[in-house]
Amino acid sequence: MSKQGNAAVMTAREKRGMTTKTLAYCAMLAALQVVLARLMGLMPNAYSRFSIEAIPTILAGILFGPLAGGLVGFTSDLVGCLFSGYGYNPIFCLPPILYGVFGGLFRRYLAEKVTVLRLAATILPAVILGSWLWQSAALAYVYYSNGPFMEGFLLNLGTRGLQFAVVAVIYIVVIRLLFRAKVFQSIGLWPPKSKQ
Repeated sequence: MSKQGNAAVMTAREKRGMTTKTLAYCAMLAALQVVLARLMGLMPNAYSRFSIEAIPTILAGILFGPLAGGLVGFTSDLVGCLFSGYGYNPIFCLPPILYGVFGGLFRRYLAEKVTVLRLAATILPAVILGSWLWQSAALAYVYYSNGPFMEGFLLNLGTRGLQFAVVAVIYIVVIRLLFRAKVFQSIGLWPPKSKQ
């Protein structure tokens, strides 16, 4: 094949959004999130759950970009709901998607240096907008649809606020430790390679 033919093949590969390798890593991260959500969670009441399940989705966003992170969040939520007794309700799928999207949006910022403050800036928007505000409203809509919505919303805000204050710190610490141990550098996934 000529040099021009090789250049055309390389350009086509670069234009693809996800390579097979990226897709395989994303599938593994989605499966890991499903397992973590089902086996590594503490649920003190019907409205709150302490879990490290969002870490694989955040990592998918950080390592592969916002599209991959959002897809991992959506896929893991869908598959996880199919395996649980709750069934699937699309109103609850926004928070897992936001974890992956925000991880991807802050990817270049983290490529400079992965610090606790930069991880907090990456994770907290998804925690606040998705898990705390949106999910609290969604739970109030589902469980208080025939009653006082605002009371249910405020109750959820209170209990879930404490829950996600703790969980956000755990997310930041675990992800920081993974980057500090150079787990992703050793397998060639970090730092992100710039497209030329």
